[in-house]
Amino acid sequence: MSGKLFLQNIIAVIWDFDKTLIPGYMQEPLFRHYGVDGSEFWREVGQLPEVYKRRGAGLVSRDTIYLNHILTYVRHGIFKDLSNEKLREFGKELTFYPGVPEIFQTIEGLVEDQEAFQKLEITVEHYVISTGLRQVILGSAIEPYITDTWACEFTEGGPEPGYLSQRQPSFFEATGRITDVAYAIDNTTKTRAVFEINKGSNKYPEINVNSAIDHEHRRVPFKNMIYMADGPSDVPVFSLLNQYGGKTFAVYKAGSEAEFSQVNELQAQGRIQGFGEADYRPHSHTSMWIRHAVRQVADRILEDRRRALGDNTGKAPSHLDD
Repeated sequence: MSGKLFLQNIIAVIWDFDKTLIPGYMQEPLFRHYGVDGSEFWREVGQLPEVYKRRGAGLVSRDTIYLNHILTYVRHGIFKDLSNEKLREFGKELTFYPGVPEIFQTIEGLVEDQEAFQKLEITVEHYVISTGLRQVILGSAIEPYITDTWACEFTEGGPEPGYLSQRQPSFFEATGRITDVAYAIDNTTKTRAVFEINKGSNKYPEINVNSAIDHEHRRVPFKNMIYMADGPSDVPVFSLLNQYGGKTFAVYKAGSEAEFSQVNELQAQGRIQGFGEADYRPHSHTSMWIRHAVRQVADRILEDRRRALGDNTGKAPSHLDD
């Protein structure tokens, strides 16, 4: 045990965002502020791959092409003053599903209130991995409870060629509105974020996420992870955690036959271990499932530690009976 890099006593609850923690999409406050028809925006985005291909693009990322379209709206003066600060402000307007953000504190309390868990310093960390907009998430009500967030980012202006040799580098545009994509994450590269949590590279930059690290030396084992999401786009992460002993759960909007059918099919295919309504209040099935899963992981960490202590300590000598 002394040779391990990490104690592996952290439970990571990983959350998708849109349609998992909120009923719709996080861009709605953006559209509302600028008077844009969101359905028309998304209809345009849906056609973009074909448009781009006609203009010579062989490959187009369907998950993140909407970022380019947001920038197009900025350049054409529709989102004329859209900045990262404004995106954070839009995050304050988001309405969450019932029981959020209280569920985050409830989960943490499950291990904080148990003496046996506290002796081993077992803790819960919450993460968000989304193809949405990171600044919107950081401006929302859940930000104080989140350890790290992976989502798409914009930058406001960029340096000109040769800026490294300039004493006072000039920029293409003054800051104050978004101009370029700084980071993009799609449904497949969500798994990279999971590996960063797994290996600890999000906490320790000196650890490269692509480095070969034995499982017993990783910060958060996959079996210590619980993934909460809403649909087929999360299958890559579902598959990864199912393969390595993690826990997977999908949610659907109450009353939505289409969303229920979707997650029901995911379970029938063995993609998820459970599903329930997107209701995180204490009495709900979903809340009870999460709490039970966290306790299961904490109990298993406790049992693993007891077993390791038994394996590494010899039996105490005792008198022999005549």
